Formats: sequence, structure tokens, C-alpha cells
Amino acid sequence: MSDVRNDDDLAVLLSTAVDADTLSRLHRRLEQAAERADLIDVAYTTIDSPVGRLLLAATPKGLVRVAFDGEDHDRVLETLSQKISPRILRAPQRLEETAREIDEYFARRRQVFDVPLDLSLSHGFRRLVQTHLPEIAYGQTRSYRDMAELVGNPRAVRAVGTACATNPLPIVVPCHRVLRTDGTLGGYIGGLDAKTTLLDLEAAA
Repeated sequence: MSDVRNDDDLAVLLSTAVDADTLSRLHRRLEQAAERADLIDVAYTTIDSPVGRLLLAATPKGLVRVAFDGEDHDRVLETLSQKISPRILRAPQRLEETAREIDEYFARRRQVFDVPLDLSLSHGFRRLVQTHLPEIAYGQTRSYRDMAELVGNPRAVRAVGTACATNPLPIVVPCHRVLRTDGTLGGYIGGLDAKTTLLDLEAAA
């Protein structure tokens, strides 16, 4: 991306001890130049939350990935570079609306997310299940069997569990609201503590 930086920026980096503010300004200039040149296929940022640090990533179509700390953010970005595009840049401004909505959710001021979504990381039956997850109302839960019946395949209970476990957009696409048929939590990509936190947050509202 040499066309979106200039020699003055490089001179600053090479000739001075760069403090955090200077680095931030330089990165913002790089981000703005990349935006103008339409060179960002995947923008990302990280935010703090009650369930740990979250990585948010978006394409021009919409939010494509929400990743928990335990997923290894570097590995998630590498996967995005392979599956979507290597033209990835930290660009917080592009994720400001998503970050705001997630903050509102944890503050119990939001029950439904409005940001556009890019579901291109999911396919087939998994994508079908994930498309229906937002139909589970805030504060409500459904079983794997309920979801299998909802998508028209009552025998696909285990496949529903897999679709929830591989959901690339947890929290925003609420797979935490799906429990095992016996009412126990089941697995969760962010860990059972995170799933419990989300369910308790919604139940308290």
C-alpha cells in the first residue's frame, strides 16, 4: 500500500522516537488515504466489553465478523485475509456504528441490532440457521430442536448446534439464545462464561 503513504511519513518514523499520539495520527492519515483510494476490503477494530475484548470486522457489505479474545484475533484476521481479501486495515471509524450498538446492548439500551451484516463466511445449512437466529426475541431462548423445526428440518438437531458453534457474528446474531434440548447451555464460541453473561444481561432486562 505504498501509494497511500508518503516520504514525509516514513522520514518521521525513521528519524524520531514516535510517541503513541504521532503513531495514531499517522495511522489515521493512512486510513483516510486508503479509504479515498478504495483499498480497504476488510476494516477492523477492537473494543472492550463485559465479555472481554472483541474484534469487529466489516466489508463494504456489512459486519462480517465478531471475535472473542479467546479465538486469537491475529488468527481471525489471517483467516479473513484468506477467505475474503488480504486488503485488511485497522479502520475504527468504519466500525463506529457497530461499536456504538454493542455498547448500547451491554448497557441494556438496545435489544435489536440494526447494522448491515455480511454473511459470506457462512454457507448452506449453517447460514440458513444463522439467518433465523435474530428471530429469537431478546431475553428469550430456544432449543436446538426448536431451531431445527423452525428451519424445516426437525431431524437436524446436531447440525443446528454446529451452526450455532460456528456463527461468525456472535452477540449480534444471537446464537447465545439457543440451548440444548434439555435446557443446559451447550457450547459457545466465546466460552460458557460469556454465554452466561449474555443470557443474564438479557434476563435482567
